[in-house]
Amino acid sequence: MQTKRYQQTKFAIGYWVEPPFDKDAHRRYREVADCGINLVLSGFGGAPKEKFLPILKRFGLDAILMHPSGSPETWPADKKIIGYGLVDEPSAARFKELKRLADTVRAARPGTIPFVNLFPNYATPSQLGSPDYTTHVADFIRIYQPDVLCMDNYPIFKPDRDTRALYIDNLEIFRKQSLAAGIPFWNFFNIMPYGPHTDPTEAQVRWQVNASLVYGAKGLLYFCYFTPGGDEFPKGGAIIGQDGLKTHHYAQAKRINKMLQSYGKVLMDCTSTDVAQIMPGDTPSEKLRQSGIRDIKRDRVDPPHDYLVGTFRHKSGRRAVMLMNNRFAYSAWPTVEFDVRSGQRVVEIDPETGREVPLHDASPAMAGVQLPLMDGGARLFLVG
Repeated sequence: MQTKRYQQTKFAIGYWVEPPFDKDAHRRYREVADCGINLVLSGFGGAPKEKFLPILKRFGLDAILMHPSGSPETWPADKKIIGYGLVDEPSAARFKELKRLADTVRAARPGTIPFVNLFPNYATPSQLGSPDYTTHVADFIRIYQPDVLCMDNYPIFKPDRDTRALYIDNLEIFRKQSLAAGIPFWNFFNIMPYGPHTDPTEAQVRWQVNASLVYGAKGLLYFCYFTPGGDEFPKGGAIIGQDGLKTHHYAQAKRINKMLQSYGKVLMDCTSTDVAQIMPGDTPSEKLRQSGIRDIKRDRVDPPHDYLVGTFRHKSGRRAVMLMNNRFAYSAWPTVEFDVRSGQRVVEIDPETGREVPLHDASPAMAGVQLPLMDGGARLFLVG
């Protein structure tokens, strides 16, 4: 008899590093929920399950229990615990061993995720235990047979060092591999200063989130929610500081998560079909075939084109298209011509409510339809 496997039903918004479970636990987890987070990766912070599980239920949170001790048959079980974190960034040499453990977890806790997070594409071959990154991901899927594909990749945003292209390449590999395997993918992204990383601006956080959505992610996880201790994080500056107080990133994450909740409901019903990168010097109409957008034009005072365009097949039969401003330092004001056939119409997904709303031209005095995008921002449309 086949063991029941995990099936994702809602967009995952989660994090790494939970707040401490102390006398302020109810306040702390109310803040988590109020921020728009619905998934906690948790070690229970030292809390017994009889105290932690009621908090999950009270605030509508799911949990992946990280690195539980003992055998899977003894691990805490509840419908709010959707998975168990086995290991972070394993070498390929461990894939077979981890598959045996995953089978044990699935037998003991059917329908849950034996969760493993993979290296990013900037890991070295010696770290990967694979000759290249695509092989590493493909072998993981073939051997481990995951229910969710996940990785962490933290781009650097500096004038003299910009690693966003690596982030995009990582997303494209995950997009292709997850589609071929018929499983969703999630990824961790950065919201705090540490090591070589400057403190991300809200636009830089938004850029990471929207790029992942454009490439078809079904879950996004913040690094980090609570600021870790240790020499690597002297500045602090995660969503919650080491003093337990909200940092400036809390309000940013709350705004971004509102959009994620709205877009996520729609994107859960979508399958990625293509992504186009419209770079400075490109002719948009040549790269946008079958995308749901026929052409993008610009006013002469605006910067050259720099967009990511994700195309999806919605379960209704319509095309979904996500248009993203690839610049995190400038807004964009494109004139967009949709590929609308006879009898079809275009609606936009309201980022506040998730409802379908009529297309709104921001500059009716200009020819065509103008759809402004904030720095790193994106808008989601349905065509059909």
